Amino acid sequence: MLTKVSTRPHVFETIENKLRELKSNGLYRHYLPTAHMATSPGQTLRMGEEVQVWCSNDYLGLSQHPDLIRAQIESTASHGTSMGGSRNIGGTSTTHVALETELAGWHGKERALIFSSGYVANFETLSVLLSAVPDMVVLSDENNHRSLIEGIRRARCEKRIFPHNDLVGLERCLAEYDESRPKMIVFESVYSMDADASPISAICDLAQKYNALTYLDETHAIGVKGPTGAGICEEIGETRPTFVQGVFGKAIGTVGGYVAGPDAALDYVRSYAPGFIFTTSLPQACMDATLKGLELVRHGTDLRRALTDNSLRMKAALRSADIPFIDGEHHIIPVMVPGGDRVRKVADLLLEDHLIYVQPINFPSVPLGTERLRVTVAPYRTAEQIEYFAYALESCLARA
Repeated sequence: MLTKVSTRPHVFETIENKLRELKSNGLYRHYLPTAHMATSPGQTLRMGEEVQVWCSNDYLGLSQHPDLIRAQIESTASHGTSMGGSRNIGGTSTTHVALETELAGWHGKERALIFSSGYVANFETLSVLLSAVPDMVVLSDENNHRSLIEGIRRARCEKRIFPHNDLVGLERCLAEYDESRPKMIVFESVYSMDADASPISAICDLAQKYNALTYLDETHAIGVKGPTGAGICEEIGETRPTFVQGVFGKAIGTVGGYVAGPDAALDYVRSYAPGFIFTTSLPQACMDATLKGLELVRHGTDLRRALTDNSLRMKAALRSADIPFIDGEHHIIPVMVPGGDRVRKVADLLLEDHLIYVQPINFPSVPLGTERLRVTVAPYRTAEQIEYFAYALESCLARA
């Protein structure tokens, strides 16, 4: 006699219970389907209406720049829509090679390696390099991005977490190890949730003093900091970080990530990283658009100035409306709306009543009780739009 197999095994009931718990705690993630409009930068279509997007990582608006669009269309016509294989099976186009050469030179490093995303770049590079060196210990800033955390975790090496941007705490950890012990300090240049910067040169001083390697994630500074947009290291003239990571999917306007650093180390990653070897390569057309984006970024002084001016204008408008925000030194503006339910309600009111989209940021991206709206003000935003945003936000906060 056949036994009837349950269509709802116990494991799915457990998962459903966990989802219900997320929803009851106000931590369930909602995803808004969008249709960004190249003819109207910063706008997306929702149910036939145009909605303004105020939380994009497309900091300079280059994803909708006509030169990038043209470069990708023309390259697609020449090379098709896919590489059809991984980097080692027909997936290394001439543009991949040219772009990696450009990136290495941009950061003053021997080699650069392109990955399918910034997350993958961090995860694969760290997990492979840290596990390759016997007795390695990694020192990680407590506010590091999840991609850095997971890459370190995967390596299963000894790790120490030091308080955010705490040089005394970092040196205390470093001093516990013999100079000959392999060490790597992992940190970011701009921390996107609080819009604060790390003391890069001081960390490099400690690395030099204690014979440690450094891995610097410049994700949120690429394109918007430095004379040619190469990040905060370029801005302050710091060349000592061993590895520099960056992305294309933010200020450069396309998709993908990369790491620049010593030739042998990245050649090792290229040879051993599963997420590099066993995944389909980014299309050549996308890489051609990225080359164009890199060109615009390197000559984008006016764009960077406009981004800074708009960020200052937004801060002034928020301050005038007595709206609490973190006044960081960078282009990201965290508006504090504590409470998972409240930040969601404010975001919903902005969308429904004002056609303004800002994604609420809650746990685990930020600690409980520090929920926020993460606002960015691209160069194409007008003074009138900024004033209206502050007005709309003030209205919604009063009702939430």
